[in-house]
Amino acid sequence: MPPKKKVQSKTEEHTAKVEHGEKHASRSRYSEGVGRRKTAIARVRLSAGKGGFVVNNKDLKSYFALPRLEARAKEALDKLNVADKFDVSVKIVGGGIHAQADAMRLGISRALILKDKAFRPQLQAFGFLTRDSRMVERKKFGLRKARRAPQWAKR
Repeated sequence: MPPKKKVQSKTEEHTAKVEHGEKHASRSRYSEGVGRRKTAIARVRLSAGKGGFVVNNKDLKSYFALPRLEARAKEALDKLNVADKFDVSVKIVGGGIHAQADAMRLGISRALILKDKAFRPQLQAFGFLTRDSRMVERKKFGLRKARRAPQWAKR
């Protein structure tokens, strides 16, 4: 009787490929990166292209009205001089516009690393891979804000 072959499921097959260095992102049309800052979450898709930017179905200039926020969002691509080689599509939810720009920068940086691992040391040196974990402290009961107590009056 011949020995039985071990049948691998799809998940075991995928796990084996990932363990041997085969990445899903290298086979797909785009790479994804998620960036977070405060309560803002940016899901970034980076694909080969001519430098187009779409943020929540708007172009970058109309979404970020301030030029400094637009520059902050694109900073990772500009510092690596690859802004004209990739098309970027972003879905952002939550937070304010400053936090959204920072979340987008982190998401783009993470997606760039999936495209090419050689970008990692440069992005690390610029500080673009550090997740800013500062969040607003919650309000406590009996207080006006997180720590602000009601004014004390002697009489």
